[in-house]
Amino acid sequence: MSDRHEHEHEHHNHHHDHSPAPWRHRLAHLLTPHSHETADKLDSALESSARGMRALWVSLAVLGVTALAQAVVVAVSGSVALLGDTVHNTADALTAVPLGIAFVLGRRAATRRFTYGYGRAEDLAGIVIVLTIAASAAFAGWTAVERLLDPRPVEHLPAVAVAALVGFAGNEWVARYRIRVGRSIGSAALVADGLHARTDGFTSLAVLLSAGGAALGWQLADPIVGLAITAAITLVLRDAAREVFRRVLDAVDPALVDRAEHALREVDGVRGVGELRLRWIGHRLRAEVAVVVDGEVTVRQAHAIAVDAEHALLHAVPRLTAALVHADPAPVPGEADPHLVLAHHTTA
Repeated sequence: MSDRHEHEHEHHNHHHDHSPAPWRHRLAHLLTPHSHETADKLDSALESSARGMRALWVSLAVLGVTALAQAVVVAVSGSVALLGDTVHNTADALTAVPLGIAFVLGRRAATRRFTYGYGRAEDLAGIVIVLTIAASAAFAGWTAVERLLDPRPVEHLPAVAVAALVGFAGNEWVARYRIRVGRSIGSAALVADGLHARTDGFTSLAVLLSAGGAALGWQLADPIVGLAITAAITLVLRDAAREVFRRVLDAVDPALVDRAEHALREVDGVRGVGELRLRWIGHRLRAEVAVVVDGEVTVRQAHAIAVDAEHALLHAVPRLTAALVHADPAPVPGEADPHLVLAHHTTA
């Protein structure tokens, strides 16, 4: 016995989200009955993708202007530390391209070949971002080592310092924006991109040290700071890779599983919770669960319990859009388990 019933959670999480909803949203929710219509689900899904797209293009514009301003200073100053920072900022801006493509693909409807839709394109975009960060780290490190072996004076130090501050301001603004939107819509790739931008901001500040050292006559300050920037990029690479590859392997926060189990046990008619699985598809969650019900209830009654269980999950788990609920009859002493016929398919 199974029931599949899609529903966009964003219309139903007012009691369970940790952040309070605006008063207008609460009032509208009180005045508008719950809806499970397909239009509601699609509108919310499209809205979250549209927010992601908007975050990408806004951050692309900000970082593009930042990198362009820094590139001008690099050309006149010859600072390898600022060059590494500029290259990294440029790479960070360009990561909007694969993410934008992923968000566009994620809007496409499911097909008979891609039965879960195209939401996992975000995970592929996350891998591209990780590779981009790795490439920028390699380039920054190579340039810094080359300058360390062949030191050269840095010119126009005040301009280098100003460019460093501009880089920090642009990256920190973009980081806050991306992380806020990414967490709001549940996009691991966008959060990883935001973390990437935040580290870029601090590496921009490190360029100030190279300018200060050069002003004091220490030529090696510039390549040494360039190496420090490379190390910082490597650290953010580790964090971004961990975030993205966990998502690729369908990892979820165990607290979400606990929350889902608690909500299911509170449903009338549910005697127990069997296997429960959650997985991300893009920035939305899906669930599969088996619940134990009284074996004497009718098919319609078991179906009603399954619907109630799904409804409880949609309320309890943020960004959950669909759940497949299977109702198992409570075991009777002496009666064979009906699932034994499947045992030889699952032993592997």
